[in-house]
Amino acid sequence: MSRFNNYICAIILLLSFSASSQTSMDEDPETIQNTIDFRINQAQNDIDKNAYYEAKEKYEEALALAIKIDNQKSIGIIYSKIGKLQYIIEEPDDAIKSLIKANEVQRFAKDDINLAETYKILGNVYSSKKQYQQALDYYKSSKTLFEQEGLNNFVAEVLLKEGITYIQLKDYKRAKSHLLESIVIAKRYDLRKILSSAKIHLGTALFNLGEKQEALKQATEGLEIAKGNDFNNVLNDGYLSLSYLVQETGNYQLANEYLRNHITLHDSLLSLKRNSLSQEKRLQLLIDNQTEYQKKQMADLEEQKAANNLNKLTTILSIALITILSLLTLSLYKNNNIRLKTNNMLHKKNAELIVAKEKAELASKTKANFLSTVTHELRTPLYAVTGLTNMLLEENPKPNQVQHLKSLKFSGDYLLTFINDILQINKIEANKVDIEQEAFSLKKKMTNIIAALNNSAADNNIKIHLEYDSELPVNFIADQIKISQILINLVGNAIKFTKDGDIWVRAILSNKTDDTYQVRFEIEDNGIGISQEKQNQLFESFSQGSIQINRKYGGTGLGLSIVKGLIQILKGTISLESELGKGSKFIFEIPLKYAEKVEKHKEIHYFENMNEIDLQDINILVVEDNKINQMITKKILNKMKLNCDVVDNGEDAVDIVKHKDYHVILMDIHMPGISGLEATRIIRTFNKNITIFALTAVTLEDKMHEFDEAGFDDIISKPFKQEDFEKKLYEALIQQDSQTV
Repeated sequence: MSRFNNYICAIILLLSFSASSQTSMDEDPETIQNTIDFRINQAQNDIDKNAYYEAKEKYEEALALAIKIDNQKSIGIIYSKIGKLQYIIEEPDDAIKSLIKANEVQRFAKDDINLAETYKILGNVYSSKKQYQQALDYYKSSKTLFEQEGLNNFVAEVLLKEGITYIQLKDYKRAKSHLLESIVIAKRYDLRKILSSAKIHLGTALFNLGEKQEALKQATEGLEIAKGNDFNNVLNDGYLSLSYLVQETGNYQLANEYLRNHITLHDSLLSLKRNSLSQEKRLQLLIDNQTEYQKKQMADLEEQKAANNLNKLTTILSIALITILSLLTLSLYKNNNIRLKTNNMLHKKNAELIVAKEKAELASKTKANFLSTVTHELRTPLYAVTGLTNMLLEENPKPNQVQHLKSLKFSGDYLLTFINDILQINKIEANKVDIEQEAFSLKKKMTNIIAALNNSAADNNIKIHLEYDSELPVNFIADQIKISQILINLVGNAIKFTKDGDIWVRAILSNKTDDTYQVRFEIEDNGIGISQEKQNQLFESFSQGSIQINRKYGGTGLGLSIVKGLIQILKGTISLESELGKGSKFIFEIPLKYAEKVEKHKEIHYFENMNEIDLQDINILVVEDNKINQMITKKILNKMKLNCDVVDNGEDAVDIVKHKDYHVILMDIHMPGISGLEATRIIRTFNKNITIFALTAVTLEDKMHEFDEAGFDDIISKPFKQEDFEKKLYEALIQQDSQTV
């Protein structure tokens, strides 16, 4: 009967809206949007007055208008609000349908803030259905989005809901953790309703963990906050919780008083809820009137039957027709139920898939954050290892110590290469590698790469041959850095696994369409080769031919995985032909766009004018909290005949820059107190010209925009090559010197 009532309500609403909308067809979208916002505000006022069905009508009017102007954001918001309303009036299945629709629209519109609210309401609905694990999944998704958007004040309520859910699951330790975190945020943002509820439920969690005195204290504080602010729903829960807690301590008189207060308040709230169903009663009256009308029709039929016996046949046929229609109606009703159940199942599966996707995205983000943290923690001590090793090698070590120091330097360089390879794999997998198109000479690029690798090849008695197709142009537009990486990796790989042999590097025209050339690259060697069973997994991360090969030739097993990822980014393909003991041929094809000419860039020599700078007048500030790193950086600068001051935190850096002129600041990022980013922002408020380098172990690309926004001129990643460090430093000093002339 309730479903039939809904159908009638929907028909009446559609008819009334159809009539009213005809007068507003000529209204512009802005006017319609104002009407939508007005209807939403009206609905919220109705909800505050417990007039739920009036609110639902206004939401449906607003939804029709939002669909009319195709405002996806408003559509998502209204579906979410309808779902919340259906949850309030205890229609959980209908609420889930509305919220899933809101979810789909908001994800498409990338409305993450309102999507977070939708996830929270879905968690509430599933919690009311006692499907607590699914409720927790939605709460976690909601919390993640709120945190991403920086809306920590909204996180407090989600943490409260998670804590309550863990109480239902009897996981009181997790409940305590979440509720304590909720209380901290609620206090910070003065969210008294959340604070009072969190304290009351914290009392329940603590009591079950054996902390009875603290439990009573927290619950009582929460109850007093609710009393002072007329939070009746929270007060209702508080009376019931304290009744249970006090009873367990043996104070039955106080427990009875709390219980009576709970019953009185509960009856009052229930009465308000019943009054809100007046609209449904009016609909029921409409059905009753329809029943009276049917009874009158039957009475007229009986009167007609008494007047004329010939109508008996008509009556029989009418009854038969009614019976058939009734059976048909019953069949349609059953089919409708089956369809609704199927739709519910599909919605549920869709929701599960969305949650699974959210979990996968969260796992990916967690992995990226983990890599960022781990690589930073590894690169920081590596700075000390490589720096100290270089210093010891330059300070005339004993002959029997030189080999040990070189071995230490090799190990540090190897570990740094391994870390950089892992970071590049992570960037490729996260699809965060940008393509930088520029005109360049492909033939010259290949010639330079071979020249750079000739020394390594000579160590293994190898000759490298370049074969460049005469039908290929010389100049192309492409990402030459990535092409260089690919060629260096493949040629370096061939050198590693070949001895006393030859390597052929070829560039061949494969196909041509307009000004786009499909170029086929071949790197062929006559080295040890690769067995057939090992070829299929060769391009996977951490994969090499065998454990023996790994031990004999070394390497991380990441080079070919990086190569494959870069080729895919360049929209190319790679394959391998190899036979054990006879050599290997790596073949890859990428599209390259023809360039008529390459502009020659004048080489800048940063060291030419250094003699013109008085290094004794140069002031450099090193901001670094690690004592070993302070010592290393200071020694490098002293070796360059540069003077420097050292401070170990951001606050001191800001203070000293205000009172002394510096040419360059070398700023660490992670420090106690304010970070290097915050210190740089403060310095930029009163000094725009000073050169500030970020001297840091942070390397992930998605962090780099933070350095630009803070006001850094450049970044020097630790550990660094000393010549690169000197080049950047000299460039900054020369630039400052030229500006002062």
